[in-house]
Amino acid sequence: MKIAIIGAGIAGIAASIRMAVKGHDIDVFEANDYPGGKLSAFDQGGYRFDAGPSLFTMPQYVDELFRLAGKKPEDFFVYDTLDLVCNYFWDDSTRLHAWSDPQRFAQEVAATFGVPESQLLQILEEARFKYELTGKTFLEKNLYSWRTWLTREVGAALLKISKLDVFQTMNGVHERYFSEPKMVQLFNRFATYNGSNPYKAPGLLSMIPHFEHGIGAFYPKGGMVSITNSLYQLALSLGVRFHFSEPVTQIVVEQKKVRGIRTAAQGLLPFDRVISNMDVFFTYHKLLPELPRPHRILRQEKSTSALIFYWGIRRSFPELHLHNILFSNNYKEEFAQLQAGKVFDDPTVYINISSKCSPEDAPPGCENWFTMVNVPYNAGQDWDTIIVETRKRVLEKVSHNLGTDIEALLENESVLEPRSIEHKTSSHLGALYGTSSNNPFAAFLRHPNFSKQVQGLYFCGGSVHPGGGIPLALLSAKIVAELT
Repeated sequence: MKIAIIGAGIAGIAASIRMAVKGHDIDVFEANDYPGGKLSAFDQGGYRFDAGPSLFTMPQYVDELFRLAGKKPEDFFVYDTLDLVCNYFWDDSTRLHAWSDPQRFAQEVAATFGVPESQLLQILEEARFKYELTGKTFLEKNLYSWRTWLTREVGAALLKISKLDVFQTMNGVHERYFSEPKMVQLFNRFATYNGSNPYKAPGLLSMIPHFEHGIGAFYPKGGMVSITNSLYQLALSLGVRFHFSEPVTQIVVEQKKVRGIRTAAQGLLPFDRVISNMDVFFTYHKLLPELPRPHRILRQEKSTSALIFYWGIRRSFPELHLHNILFSNNYKEEFAQLQAGKVFDDPTVYINISSKCSPEDAPPGCENWFTMVNVPYNAGQDWDTIIVETRKRVLEKVSHNLGTDIEALLENESVLEPRSIEHKTSSHLGALYGTSSNNPFAAFLRHPNFSKQVQGLYFCGGSVHPGGGIPLALLSAKIVAELT
């Protein structure tokens, strides 16, 4: 078949590889002049920055694409396993190293907080149990097919549903294990992996720590953008054609069947199938203006967004690692403010420093800081004022924790915020993960990977099932390939 893919985000590239391996003729149309969508990079005054996602887990989903094409992944894409996943900081000078090895992590927690090692190991074991019991179904399968539900795996999960904490919140699960507030806060932060609120998101999502401390966290050689670059080159080797700076203006539908697409450059182009890697909201509003819209799905609560400061720092800090988190002193209030569309005046700060693993990303003795705080999606807030105020508070918090005036070390700076995220990546309202997961049925409320109205129309990417983030976006492409 002739298949058009709209968008060269990581899911669109993965879908093109899977379709090409199956023998189809593939064209990918991308509005930007580069592949990868959010998973891109840029240079700034001698510093290199990964622009978007900074945590790499579940590398098997990347490796699988090379193997499908008959190639050895390690010949094209190389990554290292992280011994230290993250450094955590609190304003009262408490610090914690979160080692990838569960036993070492448990020892660190015991030494820092006096929490029995068994408690940490038990909650990680529970995360593994939840993932292995439900992950294959909820993350890798089409939830809108009766065949998915008539499987042995689903039957086993239903028999143990009381142990899955579906109707408990993440915070409730973590308070069940820990009396130490800082440990509850640490595990609550995993809700931000899909832009959700741990005080509302279902306890089933407490499986997320297993990704880091069970399967592992990794660093791709060459930075996160090497995921995009290696898969893009793989797609090219399979004959996939990419059309950059060529946005699609319409998905052509006749008699409830896809007939092709239109672009401003080439007009009508016939295709047998169309796969949209564009945000599902804009797919309907911009490309399918005459098609009835699934309003219930499109009006769901959006996920959070991000305010990112890309800073070139004229100094190195040995106490920092690749991933670092400086916690708010009132996590519950921070999420309450986010829920209300505001940015808390004591935000949690995440700092990613790829030069810790790739020294060439910064000049000698310097570091490239990807400094991020979670912010609400764009609902018309005064972002210019918010950026100035938040920048001041972030600098104060980081300076306090490191005992150094960070602003005096800034060599260069650029900013990414909800408005520019929407402009650059067509993410509706700048929401990074499409819809939030703030209710027990969130997995069933995402848009499916196919159209119920139009034959031959499919969807992949973070705004549809199974959700946002690199692993889930790659899995959305896998589901689409199985559907077609």
